[in-house]
Amino acid sequence: MSNRDLILMGFGNLLRRKTRSVLTVLGVIIGTCSIVVMLSLGIAMDRGFQEQLAYMGDLTIIDVNNYGYYEMGMMGGSSGGSQTKLDDAAVAQFRQIPGVKAVMPQRSAYMKMAAGRYVGYVSIMGVDPEVMEAFGFEAEAGRLLQASDKDTMVFGKSVAYNFYNPRMNNQNRYFLGMNGDAPPPVDMLSAKLTMTSDMQYGETRNRYDDGNDGPAPKIYDVRGVGILAQSNSEKDYNAYMNRTSLEKILEEQQRNNRNDRGRVDNSQYERVQVKVNRIEDVESVQDAIKAMGHQTFSLTDILNSMKETSRMIQMILGGIGAVSLLVAAIGITNTMIMSIYERTREIGVMKVIGARLTDIRKLFLIEAGLIGFLGGVLGIGISFVVSLGLNRIGASFMGPGSTTKMSVIPFQLALMAVGFSTLIGIVAGYSPARRAMRLSALEAIRNE
Repeated sequence: MSNRDLILMGFGNLLRRKTRSVLTVLGVIIGTCSIVVMLSLGIAMDRGFQEQLAYMGDLTIIDVNNYGYYEMGMMGGSSGGSQTKLDDAAVAQFRQIPGVKAVMPQRSAYMKMAAGRYVGYVSIMGVDPEVMEAFGFEAEAGRLLQASDKDTMVFGKSVAYNFYNPRMNNQNRYFLGMNGDAPPPVDMLSAKLTMTSDMQYGETRNRYDDGNDGPAPKIYDVRGVGILAQSNSEKDYNAYMNRTSLEKILEEQQRNNRNDRGRVDNSQYERVQVKVNRIEDVESVQDAIKAMGHQTFSLTDILNSMKETSRMIQMILGGIGAVSLLVAAIGITNTMIMSIYERTREIGVMKVIGARLTDIRKLFLIEAGLIGFLGGVLGIGISFVVSLGLNRIGASFMGPGSTTKMSVIPFQLALMAVGFSTLIGIVAGYSPARRAMRLSALEAIRNE
């Protein structure tokens, strides 16, 4: 007999006992729906974790930190050689790691800036302009830094709110422009900007006494050329300038500073950021950097911890759904055994007229597989409806505009669920099929 004939016979046999077949398929539907919906909750949770971390920053960026940098400054420039150096040689090694897209060593400084009658404390980062786009820097106004820039800067979205009028005596002067949608007090692109390490600069009276009897810190003229698009990360709160320009300023400050306690090793970097091509490569690149003796951090560290929690929850939820599918498998086995008892004479006739034993076994396996397949397809359809309902309920609780979903059913999960339910049906029907194949033809014909 051809496979087509066997499939048609299988459908016909299921339709002969409609009520029993429907109830058996219903068990598979419930089992499939249960396991798919349970897994979809875990998948949605996993994706929610990833979206939350992506909101905090780029998941493909690795921070390589030099915690010994500041210790050397406090110890007069000596660390005993125990700290792996984060210098140009290390940066060159990072660039050679497979999967690395770009590397950005950084310098940092904390400066006092003035714009007209306003002053503010600004965190300044020295970066390489050539790799800013690779690290996700986007200019909302103006442009990004260029390699030829020297005394130019780009500012994070919130930097302008750091400025205040020192002549205002009220206690809220540090928060000018931060109430509601009020504009910042300074236009960083059009204002004439000056910068210095003198924290008393621009104040109406001495607010600090740092005990430095050396020459007054130098004042530098700088120019704003761009405002970064809001990123909800540290970029919003920093100002950025060409690293070589900032290094020259820092070296000049150290030469003028008679107090050696604040000196650091300028051949090393406080931090180096490594941009990886794909999120899947982050862990391998991070391990390679750690093997070089450096300390690293990336948001994927948090993501992996969250995924472990999510994986445990998915296993628990999937196990609950699997119980329903196990009950459905028992139901399929029971249905097929009852079918053999009812069709014993029919099986005997098939053997007498020359049906092959493999065809008889295949017929019952097809019937069991059809029960699993139909239950899986219908179960997936119901699962999508349940998932849609859960997402609408979740959206009503989370408020308008929320994109977070409570349930996510990927196409691969739906396909696997149908395949798994079909396989469960075939496995559940295997023992009854062997039983039918081993029946004696004469005893089967005599059976009333």
